[in-house]
Amino acid sequence: MAVPPPAGDRTLSNLSLRDQLRVDRLPLRLLQMLVGLTGFGFSLAMLLRSGLGGAPWDVLHAALAERAGLTVGTLSIAVSFVVLLLWIPLREQPGIGTVANAIWVGVSIDLGMLVLPSVQGLPMALVLMIVGVVVNGVSAAIYIGAQLGPGARDGLMTGLARRLRRPVGPVRICLEVLVLAIGWSLGGPVGVGTLLYAVGLGPVIQLALPRVIMPVRRPVRAPSAHRDAAATEPPADPA
Repeated sequence: MAVPPPAGDRTLSNLSLRDQLRVDRLPLRLLQMLVGLTGFGFSLAMLLRSGLGGAPWDVLHAALAERAGLTVGTLSIAVSFVVLLLWIPLREQPGIGTVANAIWVGVSIDLGMLVLPSVQGLPMALVLMIVGVVVNGVSAAIYIGAQLGPGARDGLMTGLARRLRRPVGPVRICLEVLVLAIGWSLGGPVGVGTLLYAVGLGPVIQLALPRVIMPVRRPVRAPSAHRDAAATEPPADPA
């Protein structure tokens, strides 16, 4: 029988793909994951539309998109699958959310860029930037809370940290600074929004995540009657 975790348990489980396919409330987890990914991509579009700078990876995506004559979302998807190739030597294990993240975030970015107009005036740009960072952090927490696997970039970060035997935090900073520098050198949109995203995203996720984690209810096998009987029987007389 499935036994729920203790009340208030909001820990994250590291589930393999096989475990994800068997996890409890999978349809609800898939819905939560899609809601989180949609909000994540849409909020990235909000940052780009603010004109005050994109998220570090989107600085690179936007620069490449302009040079290739493609959409930002298309380049986001393409870069995601290139990053997934780097998982192979790192021996990272993909999950349901890994593939969904790679595709749906890019689609959501393009939908957001299509729906959202370019803002006029600094006050509206600031509002769009701030709301975008908050929505992005909450959406990331919703997606993570579904517990269906990391995105391509997160897996690269954790894989490098494990191989280099370094804390995840510094590895993430170095990776995003490198990506940002490449995007900026290619003419990507760097601005105050980029800085706010880098500084503000972590605290927003930290505040939201405990409220949206869907705990994993692990099955517990009840002891069989035969085992109970064997345990209570006295040992046989060797004579």
